[in-house]
Amino acid sequence: MLDTATTTHNPSSCHGTAEQSVHFCVPRSQQPQPASTNRWAIEDIEALFALPFPELMFRAQQVHREHFDPAEVEFATLLSIKTGGCPEDCGYCPQSVHHDTPVEATKLMEADAVREAAEKAKAAGATRFCMGAAWRAPKDRDIENVVTLIRTVKEVGLEACCTLGMLTKEHAAELKEAGLDYYNHNLDTAPENYGNIITTRDYQDRLDTLENVRNVGVSVCSGGIIGMGENRRQRAELVGQLANLHPHYPDSVPINNLVKVEGTPLAEVDDIDPLEFVRMIAVARITMPKARVRLSAGRTAMADTMQAMCFMAGANSIFYGEKLLTTGNPDVEADMQLIERLGMRAGKQQA
Repeated sequence: MLDTATTTHNPSSCHGTAEQSVHFCVPRSQQPQPASTNRWAIEDIEALFALPFPELMFRAQQVHREHFDPAEVEFATLLSIKTGGCPEDCGYCPQSVHHDTPVEATKLMEADAVREAAEKAKAAGATRFCMGAAWRAPKDRDIENVVTLIRTVKEVGLEACCTLGMLTKEHAAELKEAGLDYYNHNLDTAPENYGNIITTRDYQDRLDTLENVRNVGVSVCSGGIIGMGENRRQRAELVGQLANLHPHYPDSVPINNLVKVEGTPLAEVDDIDPLEFVRMIAVARITMPKARVRLSAGRTAMADTMQAMCFMAGANSIFYGEKLLTTGNPDVEADMQLIERLGMRAGKQQA
């Protein structure tokens, strides 16, 4: 991307004295650049991951400041409007019928209950309201009901986002007409690792849904889950898939830290190094400079210092509230206190 190619650091301005002969950056000629003006090669993304941590953070902050106010964090909230009973076998998900977890299936929420939740979210500072339903793909009658819920959220004065599984072109068009602003459909992981996590659909199914959504004019929200046993190369491949989406990368990129739930196949996977997670945030920011990079699931297990480092690396959006679909999340008060301690503020300005 031309945006990122112009943000390299001049070695002559590095910190350190001549006597020390110490530089805290990589010379311009050695810094990884995108292979062309509109596409990132996986090797270039791997090179970003491999940068010395201070240099990677510096580059990410440069890109972030070029497009956003670094002290501003978008607050979004996520409500499960239909929980459990999903026929997919996603290895991380407690809502799958294939896994023995405590999650119980529920019916689709009524409009009055959604309106109440949306009003509370707005009062707490949210600007976007996302509704999630545990479907493989919604049926016609499901779309009719969700259309009502989207209109309800829009009446409250919030951006409306949905994550409902795979969408046909026709269903995407109906949701757009109802006022849907964003559609979330995560790629989850790298293509070559996908079959280790999910077997009930393939990678192209996810790409097709993103194309259907974008073609009707709904903004794309798509990211992945980190810490599912993937290696760094696979993390780079996930970033490559997102950054190279046609005709442009997603408008929002949620980066999730795996929440390990007892009864799911990934419950015993080793934790990812926290600094590697921060690197993922930074690389996402550099390769997708104008996207909202969202610090999403897994924040309960993150220390405040780690969350602060994610903001420094370019994260500028969070899901707030007590729950993310079926797993815990830091509460609103704790989030506001952290933002205040960092001298930051909740809000949203356009890139």
